[in-house]
Amino acid sequence: MSQRILVIDDSKIIRMRVKDMLPSDNVQILEARDGQEGLDLIHSKLPQLIILDFLLPKKNGWEVYQELQKNPKLKNIPLVLMSGRKEEVTEKISEPFEHFAFVEKPFEREQLVKAIKEARTKVARQQPAATSEPQATPTTEDGEEVEALKAQVAKLTQKVETQQGQIEKMQKQMNQLVSFIKNKMR
Repeated sequence: MSQRILVIDDSKIIRMRVKDMLPSDNVQILEARDGQEGLDLIHSKLPQLIILDFLLPKKNGWEVYQELQKNPKLKNIPLVLMSGRKEEVTEKISEPFEHFAFVEKPFEREQLVKAIKEARTKVARQQPAATSEPQATPTTEDGEEVEALKAQVAKLTQKVETQQGQIEKMQKQMNQLVSFIKNKMR
């Protein structure tokens, strides 16, 4: 069964670019030109991921987001919100964004992939709470939620791994530079 990804953007160029950035194997890309068309596709096709522009005709991204949040069945679909102006998003929804990932236009493939992973992680974190009966959240002696601390640790771990990769790349470049200079001095 292929995974359905819905891209909602009024720009055909953006839709094509996003489509080109996504894997083509075992993925069905659905496209919508406006918020209303996007909502219709969400209800009829139930995509496994939504990539949504914030500024849209008919129904804007904010209205689509609100519709998704009202429906328990739809609010668990990972959502990547995109906009060329982040401040327009933060006017309506304050950071940190809890229910979706954000990617600022223009973006590269790596940024989109990272946002998709983040959106899926956010939904996965919310699903156990939504599907199980309400339980007391484990807290530390200071009253901080354990899950929030785990999320912070995961974020920091990811950051350290990224920085470690950058350090290794810089070390390799430095070694190449030193070798180059030594060869020129001979």
